[in-house]
Amino acid sequence: MNSLDLPGRPQDTRVVVAMSGGVDSSVVAGILAREGYEVVGVTLQLYDHGAAAHRPGSCCAGQDIDDARRVAETLGIAHYVLDYEERFRKAVIDPFAESYVAGETPIPCVSCNQTVKFSDLLQTARDLGADALATGHYIRSKANGAHRALHRPVDADRDQSYFLFATTQEQIDYLRFPLGGMPKPEVRAIAQEMGLSVAGKQDSQDICFVPKGKYSDIISKLKPGAANGGDIVHIDGRVLGRHEGIMHYTIGQRRGIGVAAGEPLYVVHLDAEAARVVVGPREALETRRLFLRQVNWLGDGPLSAIPAEGLEVHAKVRSTRPPAPATLYHRAGTTFVDLHEGEAGVAPGQACVLYSSDGDDARVYGGGFIERSERSTAAEAQLARLDGLSAL
Repeated sequence: MNSLDLPGRPQDTRVVVAMSGGVDSSVVAGILAREGYEVVGVTLQLYDHGAAAHRPGSCCAGQDIDDARRVAETLGIAHYVLDYEERFRKAVIDPFAESYVAGETPIPCVSCNQTVKFSDLLQTARDLGADALATGHYIRSKANGAHRALHRPVDADRDQSYFLFATTQEQIDYLRFPLGGMPKPEVRAIAQEMGLSVAGKQDSQDICFVPKGKYSDIISKLKPGAANGGDIVHIDGRVLGRHEGIMHYTIGQRRGIGVAAGEPLYVVHLDAEAARVVVGPREALETRRLFLRQVNWLGDGPLSAIPAEGLEVHAKVRSTRPPAPATLYHRAGTTFVDLHEGEAGVAPGQACVLYSSDGDDARVYGGGFIERSERSTAAEAQLARLDGLSAL
């Protein structure tokens, strides 16, 4: 076995590296080339950033493609740029917009990995005769019997497992993540040592096609008729004001709601059908149970084999939070998670990712997208009453 757990010598092993133009994927290409693998760099052009968001590119567009090309020249490896713009729009951007105007909080990075990167690009790698597809994601992949399993990386601050929960077992067996055992400073040091032009390049902080995290701006451009105004309603039924579109709000939002009250108010529910923004006290956000859709289970054995009393796991509902204790249930085809400590501001469309523990080497059990959640009995009763009134 070579360093990628593949049979044969590195020089007899072809690896496609997904090169975004950033330092991480560039170092992956550099490490593998230095070890003697036959490396083929592939960069995806995913969108015309100038037209989409009116700012310089930060991933997979414009300058980043040029950066990837220069790195490939420095390393002396083959490099191809593939135009996936139409596919990216249909598979990632359009569903993101539709989900957002429906009052959800979508995660396009997961969709991108599910479709464009780990489906379309992976097939391209196979077509090129590659033995593996390597990326610069911070996650670990380890042998697990006849297959491979995903684990959290050494650098917890760079942990990207939350965005990779939907990776299928077949994809995991073909993918490799060389940076999973390295801290970020070491990666930058390697880039500097190799003389790569991107060694000091700043990491992208935003969703690639959303300017400075302002979702409403891109939604307005993609769906100009979606900004229907409506009422801002207290969870107790009082109408407090008007809004100019629910796309300007997210569950858990505290500032910029647009109403004055004698108490701190938070967005607790977005009713897309009635174009209502429901606000209330912080305690109305507290969530204990999450019902999941599109579940991708990566544990040993089928999901249906989970015992009736549930399986003790750790769960993340935000990429920036550590995994917290939870119990996973699967009953009559329905999958739900009970959060032992509760969570505030959980929204439909977010991911709930499951782990074996909260440790740095925790195994990723998969996860799903949040279909709906259950709050306190009082909050659920108030929301049900509001729904009843809107139906009259």
